[in-house]
Amino acid sequence: MDLVNAYLARRSLDYLIGFAISPLLWRKLPGCQSAGRVQSAALALVCDRETEIEKFSPQEYWTVDTEFETQCSDSSKGICLTSWIKHLNSKKLDQLSISSQEEARALEKRIYSCQFEVRGVQRTKIHKNPPMPYITSSLQQDAANKLHFGAGHAMKVAQKLYEGMNLSSEQATGLITYLRTDGFHISHGAAEDIRSLVKQRYGEQYASEDIRKYLKKVKNAQEAHEAIRPTSIRRLPSSLIGILDEDSLKLYTLIWRRTMACQMEASRTELIQVGIGNPEGDMIFHSSASRLDFKGYQAVYEDTEATGSSENPEGETAHQDNFEALSKLEMKDLVSPINVNLEQHFTKPPSRYSEGALIKKMEELGIGRPSTYASIMRVLQDRKYVTVKSRVLHPEFRGRMVSAFLSHLFSEIADYSFTANMETELDNVSAGSTEWKGLLKDYWERFSKYCGDARQWDVRKVERMLEEKFCPILFPDLDTDSRICPSCSEGTLRFKVSRYGEGYFIGCDRHPKCKYIARTLSDEDDENETSEQIPRSFEPRLLGVMPDTSEKVFLKQGPYGYYIQVGEDRKGASQKRAPLSEGKHPDDEHRVLMTHSKAGFSIRHRGTLAPVPKTQDPKKITLEHALKFLTGKNAKHNGRPKGKTSKNAEPIEWH
Repeated sequence: MDLVNAYLARRSLDYLIGFAISPLLWRKLPGCQSAGRVQSAALALVCDRETEIEKFSPQEYWTVDTEFETQCSDSSKGICLTSWIKHLNSKKLDQLSISSQEEARALEKRIYSCQFEVRGVQRTKIHKNPPMPYITSSLQQDAANKLHFGAGHAMKVAQKLYEGMNLSSEQATGLITYLRTDGFHISHGAAEDIRSLVKQRYGEQYASEDIRKYLKKVKNAQEAHEAIRPTSIRRLPSSLIGILDEDSLKLYTLIWRRTMACQMEASRTELIQVGIGNPEGDMIFHSSASRLDFKGYQAVYEDTEATGSSENPEGETAHQDNFEALSKLEMKDLVSPINVNLEQHFTKPPSRYSEGALIKKMEELGIGRPSTYASIMRVLQDRKYVTVKSRVLHPEFRGRMVSAFLSHLFSEIADYSFTANMETELDNVSAGSTEWKGLLKDYWERFSKYCGDARQWDVRKVERMLEEKFCPILFPDLDTDSRICPSCSEGTLRFKVSRYGEGYFIGCDRHPKCKYIARTLSDEDDENETSEQIPRSFEPRLLGVMPDTSEKVFLKQGPYGYYIQVGEDRKGASQKRAPLSEGKHPDDEHRVLMTHSKAGFSIRHRGTLAPVPKTQDPKKITLEHALKFLTGKNAKHNGRPKGKTSKNAEPIEWH
């Protein structure tokens, strides 16, 4: 009953949060459909990473790699070794230690003026243990990283393998064990069968001495099931070629290899490290190389007979090129610098999460359960809170609004530790140390206060909060003094929530007296999407109104493409229409637009904005001119949310 009570408590908490917060979202942020306990934490991770990227400021640094030539006693020909500097002026260098070209050039001169010798040779043996068998989260991560499967697709394919299929004369056969698990253990009989097959295929020395038992416990793990493994390890992937579809065979091969590897011996690599320095010892270079002595578990990844393909485990290679050369060096051997390579670099912002990386982060923080990860990824995309581009998660502006709303008004819910700590409390319920109704009562008393405070916020107050948080994104080209409405010259441009539908726009705060709309914000109107991604069914969309006549301006779709129309359709009247034409960037085929605002004309391509010089006649600008502006020194990446350009935007058709 403790386990049942833990289930009831978890379900009740999810209902309390979801059914209390979601209606508030509908009223305060139209179009934002839901917020849940685990979903909100996952969304916060994606949005916080995007904020880190936007605030990131790159720093310059230089690397100094030196090629040394050495003369071995048993050879008349010198051997070239590539080394990188590790210590300078007796201080260990970090990535940013050499921060300018001047410093790099000065170091280069100093290197050429010095004599160097081998100051240390170190040999070590590296034993690398085999990877642990798959659990749900690690399978999803590897499927994403190695097979480029989304979490949902990986689980769909795994479900097919689990449910089974007809194999030749056999009845329907399940090919893998249960796919929703957080336990690393493998049954004794299965482990013995794996070791037996390892000995049979690769030899006695490749099988582990005893059954390997994996006891690492994921935070809040239930461990109700075995690790994911083939139901019969002797059913080789190569025997299923032509029976399984391509994706199923790839995933089965991934599982089979990992299961075999987990009961094999560690790989053994010999590593040699050489220190090269000047006589004074205040400038030290480092060079290393490795050689694989014993494949161990890596043998299964090269077994093309069993799997039909080979794979380098963990994406690693043994660097054996310089091993023989380094192994000939001895202490005090003289070496001379023959080439110094200086290279400029800039630090890079943290990477956006892929589905696999986000699942790994959630697992580390104890957020969610293995069975929920795929559904969370799907919900975030279905709600249009995030989009997947090139297998990377990008937060939509709608998702960032939801995350900001929750972090501001439901700070406890938005905190990563809340969901993780709640899982711990629920584990205490399952262990019988916490009474589940008391846990719910304690939580509801705190949560209901947040809900009460949030209800007091009207939509206009939410607008001001979001405008303050996302001001650099909403108004990338304007400061506070430049946000005067160009139509009435009295109002101020503000971020506003539409009273009807799901729209958000930048408009005059004197509405309804002034109906000027500078830009609408819509996830469907992603300027980074290609034309093939635009849906075929397209409802007319209001862009704004004409400043002089207050007539509405619509974006419509006709039989020959998209066009702009001034005024609503009326019988017997012909409305002004113009085709929506655009240039394509030769590098990525994304749209290149000329837009107009109070600040003047600009060229926009994806997130890059470049002003058009005042002396340039906009009507004479070609696509070639536009590309030069985008690569000029005045161009900048504005990072604004996806949405329509200004209502005054004038797309130019370049040839």
